[in-house]
Amino acid sequence: MSVNCFQCKHFNTTWNPAFPRACKAYGFKSKEMPSTLVLKATGSECLQFEPKRYKESYKTTQKRSGIDYRL
Repeated sequence: MSVNCFQCKHFNTTWNPAFPRACKAYGFKSKEMPSTLVLKATGSECLQFEPKRYKESYKTTQKRSGIDYRL
């Protein structure tokens, strides 16, 4: 199974064009995906992967106003 860094809570993007991707768990920045770099360096998949916790959908959290905008 391949790790998807975009779904990991430790994944971060940077403003540095030379190193646009970062891993907070391992503390490095790279041009390639952090999971690929970890696989190349250690020979095993990333052991720090933790899925992101998403907030409730915006549809359920938005409050409806009592104003009727229909004419």
